[in-house]
Amino acid sequence: MADNNVFQLEIITPERTFFEGEATMLEISTNEGDIGIYAGHIPLTTVLVPGVAKIHNETVERKAAIHSGFMEVLGDRVVVLAEIAEWPEEIDLNRANEAKLRAERRISEGEGDLKRAEIALRKSIARIETLK
Repeated sequence: MADNNVFQLEIITPERTFFEGEATMLEISTNEGDIGIYAGHIPLTTVLVPGVAKIHNETVERKAAIHSGFMEVLGDRVVVLAEIAEWPEEIDLNRANEAKLRAERRISEGEGDLKRAEIALRKSIARIETLK
């Protein structure tokens, strides 16, 4: 790789290779909080939580909803193994808003599995934020 400011990024889901290409920065949500990855980052393996991933390159920033997974950083290469990854054009805003309301209702009423409701809420918020 000629440019020391870029790294190879792969985002893979069980269904497809979601993204494969060069990036100058990746912003992503982990179980320890949001982090930014640049070329030459120290080696890292981390758990991902639902959130918005921002893929930067020289000219554009692309957003994607990522729903949990793992990430491995190895200097000039980053691999994200995601449960689900969605581009904004793949997200149905009405459906995401309905899922958010259902999850909020389940949490406020203490109904069912609260942990599962919290994850559903995070996923719906990630989808909605990706569209902004």
